[in-house]
Amino acid sequence: MSSIPLYHVWQYTDVDRQFWQEHLESWVPARIFDAHTHVNEPRYRVVEMTEEKRRQYWVNEVAEPIGAADADRCYQVVFPGRDFSCLAFGHPTLEFDIEASNASLQIECERRGWYRLAVVRPQWSADRLARELDQPRVLGVKVYYALISHDPTTRDKHLEASIFDFLPHQQLELLNERRAWVTLHVPRAARLGHPDNIHEIRQIRERYPNIVLVIAHLGRSYTLPHAEESLPHFADDEGLYFDNSAVLNPDVHRLALEVLGPRRILYGTDNPVFYMRGRRTWRGRSYINHTNYPFHFNREREPPEVEAQYTLYMYEALRALKQACAIRKLSREDIEAIFCGNAQRLIGTVLQ
Repeated sequence: MSSIPLYHVWQYTDVDRQFWQEHLESWVPARIFDAHTHVNEPRYRVVEMTEEKRRQYWVNEVAEPIGAADADRCYQVVFPGRDFSCLAFGHPTLEFDIEASNASLQIECERRGWYRLAVVRPQWSADRLARELDQPRVLGVKVYYALISHDPTTRDKHLEASIFDFLPHQQLELLNERRAWVTLHVPRAARLGHPDNIHEIRQIRERYPNIVLVIAHLGRSYTLPHAEESLPHFADDEGLYFDNSAVLNPDVHRLALEVLGPRRILYGTDNPVFYMRGRRTWRGRSYINHTNYPFHFNREREPPEVEAQYTLYMYEALRALKQACAIRKLSREDIEAIFCGNAQRLIGTVLQ
């Protein structure tokens, strides 16, 4: 069969079809809910990505915006025969007009039956936030430290910020009152395991217990050491949830299932980034992204015959999750909960 244009420079090829059939077709449940996907119309970019910033961080090279129509088309391609829905939000960066992006995505979510998180700035008043939460199919907010202020030279000006610098108490009070959903990408170079992150998340859970708090990317635990340093601290908090988006390491998935259990983990892709082709390897607390496209970050190329067999990162993430589920001997019911049931249950608590 011929290749299908997917997203950015990526195609959907026979390698991907074969990988899906061999590893995923009989395992991925019939219903999929992606709890972490970015949908942003390209026309709302207000600051162009510079060559300097592309060279700083690999995501800057691959995170081209994807509009709703293309996002929907791509999901139909990569999840053949599946009943798909999602919780969508725009790119949490001031390089986009976030208000226009929110408004556009609102229309698309109502049209397609998706749900939405509003991308919000910490400077917004409670009244401004309430207007977002009042709209149909809006479950809550996506917050991020880069929304504090824009720096044209780096995305990480505020990396070491407190969570409360970009998720202030006046907003938390309203979110708690509304029983809203918050997807939190934790700050700080040390990731979720930083003592201040642990302390501040516990503060949020104690002071604002009605918020549906979802920690993105398993707390940015992309390596096993980061997962070991962080996830056990939250093992006993049954009301704290995690999405597993962008996690490729099967050992991290295994530890998350062991420590958190399958009823606190939500499936997520972090697309469109994870349409990238390739695979990831790990060296202690760091990882190396391999791909077959000559990006600046792609300095450790593999032999052509290896690159020819690369599939999508999102498929590699699914296989890693499958391996971890097998090790933990998860039931079919537990697997279905990760892919859809847990998210649907949380949506019910928001909308009740």
